[in-house]
Amino acid sequence: MSKSERNKQALGDIRVLDLADARGQYCGKLLADLGADVIKVEPPGGDAARTIGPFFRDEAHVEKSLFWFRFNANKRSVTLDLDYPAGKALLKRLLSHADVVIETYPPGHLGERGIEYSALKEINPGLILTSITAFGQTGPWKDYKASDIVALALGGDLYPCGWPDLPPQYMAGLQAYHQVSTEAAAATLIALYHRLATGQGQHVDVSMQQSVPVCLQASTLVYESTGAIRKRIGNEMLQHSQALTPAAQGIFPCQDGFIDIAHLSGVAWWERLVDWLDAEGSAADLKEERWQDPFYRNTPEAVRHINGVLAAFLKTRTKEDIFVSGQKKGVVIGAVNTPEDVAKDPHLTTRSFFTPVEHAELGATLQYVGAPYRLSETPWRIARRPPLVGEHNSEVYEKELGMAKEQLMELKGKGVI
Repeated sequence: MSKSERNKQALGDIRVLDLADARGQYCGKLLADLGADVIKVEPPGGDAARTIGPFFRDEAHVEKSLFWFRFNANKRSVTLDLDYPAGKALLKRLLSHADVVIETYPPGHLGERGIEYSALKEINPGLILTSITAFGQTGPWKDYKASDIVALALGGDLYPCGWPDLPPQYMAGLQAYHQVSTEAAAATLIALYHRLATGQGQHVDVSMQQSVPVCLQASTLVYESTGAIRKRIGNEMLQHSQALTPAAQGIFPCQDGFIDIAHLSGVAWWERLVDWLDAEGSAADLKEERWQDPFYRNTPEAVRHINGVLAAFLKTRTKEDIFVSGQKKGVVIGAVNTPEDVAKDPHLTTRSFFTPVEHAELGATLQYVGAPYRLSETPWRIARRPPLVGEHNSEVYEKELGMAKEQLMELKGKGVI
């Protein structure tokens, strides 16, 4: 993408050096999607995230990781080994032209190499260093190690997940990694806004453990105020004001999968539910006067009966039929979509959520997920496919830093790039 095209986007005049591992690469992606020129700095041979599967057509290769594709589109790639003095010197040259650096090294790692924040701001006073670590730059656990599941467990998000009679269940999809990246991107934007007002950069310290409780809703506040610990409830759904799971709420099987149904406070959900079932000829006895009493409806016997009537109806219909007919009656209901369902979702397709990205080297065009927002004046976009290993070495080092080709060949021969 040209500079003029980038300048039409929100971050079109921002350059980012992305030194992050799998924990923080989504942070760089979020900024790149808004137009930032994000340069992924990889070790020679490629970033370790390139070895994370699944792979395109199941062929394990550093240039075919679908994980890499997802979190590194819109970026450029240069190779650089920071353990060499020449590598550190070259990084400092890159830093002098950067606005933001994203890194996921352990606390003190950059300092041991003489490139801690205090040294970096001497090179570039407006530089923003965003450090993503397991537990932050300070505190008794700052040197502890953590993966996604460790952060979810210590952050409190794992305990409520699963079934009451089983241990907590792990949520797939590296949720802690994505959450910390999202928080880091937001914090970086705040730092950029502060720099716009003051001209000063700053060190942004982002803890993965501290990012996880952001998604805990009111669980910690409930504990602080009542001493109650939220229990695992499996596929059921729990109203905050009740200890008993209400009727007609949770995940139910249907003809071709599962649907979920919920209540919204302040609406006549029961009347809407019964009207819907009645219109479908499946209300059974639920129109009788006794069911108007909410206290009666929430007795264990009533819950079982209502759920039985609902389940009998749902098993005769498809996900699509249930979703469309229920929503038309104002029922808060949705289909439990598979990845295939999401890829073919007509609403997402109509809103152009999926973006085709050509991979000429693969002889294929892949559909990438889009953004959950729309900006009318500074649009989100995917402007380039994920980079090959060191694809932009010449472009960045020669054309932008003015280094000679012979110098690059020498550095490559020494393993620096």
